Amino acid sequence: MDLKDASRMVLMESGPHADLHKVAQAVYDDYSAGREVPSVALTAMLAEASRKGVLLKLKQRHGDHAVNDMITVLAHEADRRRTITGVPPLAGRR
Repeated sequence: MDLKDASRMVLMESGPHADLHKVAQAVYDDYSAGREVPSVALTAMLAEASRKGVLLKLKQRHGDHAVNDMITVLAHEADRRRTITGVPPLAGRR
């Protein structure tokens, strides 16, 4: 699964959640245009999707394997972008 497909999965289920939809649309648009997406945007999209129950909805619709692939792709890219930009990991922050 590529980043564009992974972000599209979140975008397609984000409609009822305005804040999530806005972030997911921006992430998807950037990937569609071939632009880099900041790690903070990817992390925010995944966190908000989890809070709003969108990841659970996606698992019910597409199955565990597809959603786990999506999360892995997005989280790996968020971590990669964070490493490239020198932003320390979130662990241990308060």
